[in-house]
Amino acid sequence: MIVFKRVSELQSYLQTQQKSDSKIGFIPTMGALHNGHISLISKAKEEGILAVCSIFVNPAQFNDKKDFEKYPSTVAEDIVLLDAAKCDILFLPSVHEIYPKGEDDAKSYDFGFLETVYEGAKRPGHFKGVGKVVALLLQIIQPDVLYMGSKDYQQCMVVKNLCLQMGLSERIRFETCPTKREADGLAMSSRNRRLSDSERSIAAIIYQCLISIQNKATSGMSFRIVEKECTELMCAKGIKPEYVGIAHADSLEPLADFDPAVKMVVLIAAWVGDVRLIDNMILN
Repeated sequence: MIVFKRVSELQSYLQTQQKSDSKIGFIPTMGALHNGHISLISKAKEEGILAVCSIFVNPAQFNDKKDFEKYPSTVAEDIVLLDAAKCDILFLPSVHEIYPKGEDDAKSYDFGFLETVYEGAKRPGHFKGVGKVVALLLQIIQPDVLYMGSKDYQQCMVVKNLCLQMGLSERIRFETCPTKREADGLAMSSRNRRLSDSERSIAAIIYQCLISIQNKATSGMSFRIVEKECTELMCAKGIKPEYVGIAHADSLEPLADFDPAVKMVVLIAAWVGDVRLIDNMILN
């Protein structure tokens, strides 16, 4: 694996690869890697595509400065994992390398409705920051395939919209890969590292709630009843739910009740101690 820290050096190398008809696959991350990230690397390798992973903790997407400061940094461990997964290239830029003139100088994109619901509503400015950094990374790397995990369901929708706005939808194939889970169902997340042992023992209740909602989606029971049950269960175990909602899977428009006539997604955000976790599941 080759590690690049400068944009110019990375681009020079990638241009030589493109001239030899190599396809470039891009996996953007903020580090603190886990098997969910590694599965994206593996997907690219299985397809015979040059795997380029970036590690960059983007300050522009944190609406809470304390959350940014607490985000885990495990670069040495990450490099070992990527090397074992046969990742071809690691891009490890500094903040100045990505934002040489500062974050405010980077182009901002408008994601409309997606910025008003669920994660957009709870984390003002978050998707603006995501749009800024992903746009810059796409311009730098010029990938043929973009790999992202479906745990960040709304973020995947935002990035797809970003590619459309940038005129890249036809050029880049967007691969959304399934959420990787621990044995008890907890979605793999870099934030899981911050959970204490006792917090980790109850965190999988979020997944249990998703399964419960999935099982009752076609039972004739009102979603509001199921939502109340899940909220009460989480609260009883010491988890603080931020939202439990169902929406059109293709638009994220919130639904008041189960609608078997449309593809639905259930989304949950909850606090386990001082760690905010998100998860989702397609219902039908």
